[in-house]
Parts: sequence; C-alpha cells; structure tokens
Amino acid sequence: MSVLRIAPRTAVVLALASAAALATFTWPFFIPAHPESTARTGEAPLVFLVMLPVLVALILAELSSGGIDSKALAMLGVLAAVNAALRPLGAGTAGIETVFFLLVLAGRVFGPGFGFLLGSTSLFASALLTAGVGPWLPFQMLCASWIGLGAGLLPARLRGRTEVAVLAGYGAFAAYGYGLLMNLWFWPFSLGADTQLSYVAGAPVLDNLHRFAVFTAVTSTFGWDTGRAITTAVAVVLAGPAVLAALRRAARRAAFDAPVTFAPPGPEPARPKAAPQSGTPVAAPQPGPDVRAGWSGGAPPGEG
Repeated sequence: MSVLRIAPRTAVVLALASAAALATFTWPFFIPAHPESTARTGEAPLVFLVMLPVLVALILAELSSGGIDSKALAMLGVLAAVNAALRPLGAGTAGIETVFFLLVLAGRVFGPGFGFLLGSTSLFASALLTAGVGPWLPFQMLCASWIGLGAGLLPARLRGRTEVAVLAGYGAFAAYGYGLLMNLWFWPFSLGADTQLSYVAGAPVLDNLHRFAVFTAVTSTFGWDTGRAITTAVAVVLAGPAVLAALRRAARRAAFDAPVTFAPPGPEPARPKAAPQSGTPVAAPQPGPDVRAGWSGGAPPGEG
C-alpha cells in the first residue's frame, strides 16, 4: 500500500506526460524517419527541455493536492542520491543493474507520482556522477520514470511474502520493458537500411514491429535484459522486506499522509485564581461596630 496517494490532478499530468513520452519512442512507426546514426542527437535536447516543465508540473500538482510535501521532497532527494551511488556498482557488466530494485520499492511505498519523479531524478543524478550524459539520457529518464510509476500502481492490499513476490516479478518484467524501450530509442537509426533487421521508412507498422522484435530478441533480450531482470528480482527478494519496512517506518515518522488543519483563534480562557499556599498568614477579619455600645437601658434587647 502506498503512503502518498495519487490525486486526480496528478493522474492527469502523469497520463499526459506518459502519452507524450510514448510518442517520442514510437513516432518512426507512423512517420517515415531517415535512418541516420545522428538523427536522435538533435532530438534528445528537445525531449529533455520538454521533460523539465513536465516534472515541475508534476511536483506542483502533487504539492497543491497534498500528495507530497517538503518532507517527501527531502526523501525524494535522499533516495535519488542513494540510487545514483548504487548504479556505478553494476552498470556495464553483463546487464547487471543495481538501481531498479530501490526504485521499485520506493514507488511501491510512496506512490506513483513519487515513483515517476524518483525515476527521472535518479537516472539524471547517476548520469552526472558517472559522466553518462548523452542523447540517450532523456529516454533513460522516461523509462525509469515508468518503472517507478508502475510500482506505485500495483494492488494496494498485498503484504508479506506475496507482496515481495509480486514486486520481484514486476521488477523482472520492468527490466525487460526498459531494455525493449531503450532498443526502440536507437534501433531505427543504428543499422542503416541494408540488413534484414533494419528499420524500413514508410513500411507497414506490423512489418517494422516484426523486425524490431527480432532485433531485440537477438541483441538484448537473452543477454543484457535477462541479467538486468535477474539482478532486480534477486535484489527485491533479498533486500525487499527490510527496505520496505525501513521506508514505511520513515514515512510513518514523517507523517506524510497526516492532514494539516488550522483552527481559528478563539477567546482566551479565563485563568483560575491561585489558591493561597500553605503556611501563608491570612489576615483575621476586623470586628464591626458593637450595637451594644451606647445602650443605657439595662440589658440589650434579646438578652434580658
């Protein structure tokens, strides 16, 4: 169950952002593209410039709807830094990735909006740390954002071993999806037009999809993508219970989902008078005038 729930305004922003992002990957299937190796180089800065306002709009939507606050933003920065530090431990070695398991677990705990933001910021921070900035970076950020988003949309009632098993399976599935989308990023522009697996500009969509499926299976599915899937699933199984407990404990202590209310100021209550302290001398009452003074007719009335 995610701590930070998704609001309707946030859902609209996420849906529009995801639709626009998907278009950046799939447009060569519908619009003929020139299979040049440098075609994506000029497109990447535009995608990055479009992503920045989307991320800002998502943060503003979360802030205005109460789905995220300053404490959650601080947690986002901490987890992005941790992910950036974890990624160099495995990236580039047989597809081993150490960044996705924490992204899956954090998206599960803190919700889809948080997961989307964490995916983008984690990949951006790790690229700065490892000097991995290039035309591929905006597309990596989008793919990682979808992984965090999907983790936050998993069924909320899962707990215990069932939850860990589902998260491990989702992590493996997301790892294959990440590899597929990243192949789609460069495939139309990498092989030229002289091979049986090359992109054919203007060909029917199904023909190009078949070529792309074969290219993905041959080049990455049974290699890099499988290594990434195994790494993510094993990390979720081994570290998932402890990390989930730690993240949920941090969320409870920070009270991310506690509503903030402000009561109007009321009249100040009257302060009770302090009782005299023991041992304080109390003045004896002064006697009043004696009615018998000046009476000269025998005993006073009532005493005769």
